[in-house]
Amino acid sequence: MGNKKSYWYLDVINFLLLVLIFFFSGAVISSQIILSDEMVYVPDITGKTIDQARAELQKRDLGLTIAGNQFSDELEKGRIITQDPAPGSRLKVNRSILVIVSSGRESVSVPLFVGKSLEQAVATMRQLGLTRGPLSQIHTPRYPAGKIIAQNPPAETVVERNSPVGFLVSQGEDETKYIMPDLIGRKVDQVVPRLQQLGFKVEDIRHVYYPGLEKGIIIRQNPPGGYPIQKRNPISLEVSR
Repeated sequence: MGNKKSYWYLDVINFLLLVLIFFFSGAVISSQIILSDEMVYVPDITGKTIDQARAELQKRDLGLTIAGNQFSDELEKGRIITQDPAPGSRLKVNRSILVIVSSGRESVSVPLFVGKSLEQAVATMRQLGLTRGPLSQIHTPRYPAGKIIAQNPPAETVVERNSPVGFLVSQGEDETKYIMPDLIGRKVDQVVPRLQQLGFKVEDIRHVYYPGLEKGIIIRQNPPGGYPIQKRNPISLEVSR
């Protein structure tokens, strides 16, 4: 009898446990169904940044989806122009708000590029949505080589995006060009001091054995005789030893 009574109690306890499990499971499912049907008011997120809008929507268990971008003269780049549904609408939780985001102004004010390097100007234009237009170069002592002397359109001109900007760029001071003399057969100890006195750069002198020539005679040169040369160009000589 004792064993039968014990089994009866166990069956009752197991039955009660099953009832409790089904009860709590049903309660959880019901709460999820109720939560998914909960309605909230849609806040106004126009004019906000994406991060600000997401933070605002998360408070109401709503998401955000970027549906596209367009230019705007009123809102800076990255700000929300429109939203769907509209502010004040009622929406179920866990749904997303579709937004159109500003790409910035469609028109651009051209910066002042004069005095800057061409590389700096091109980098700035890429950020603003401008393109490089015609490029001309001249020699001038007023600006170092590579610096912008003039631009078209001028600074502060308002243009449409992707408009070209042309530049006049300095090539530096126009150096005088000389014709390299023929140095073959001359004595190196007479030629080199004279070249250096005139401001030319003799940077390399190599000594090689050349049968039939006395020591110190120039047998090769670079640049060769008759070649145009500027004072900044290096000169190399090959001399008998």
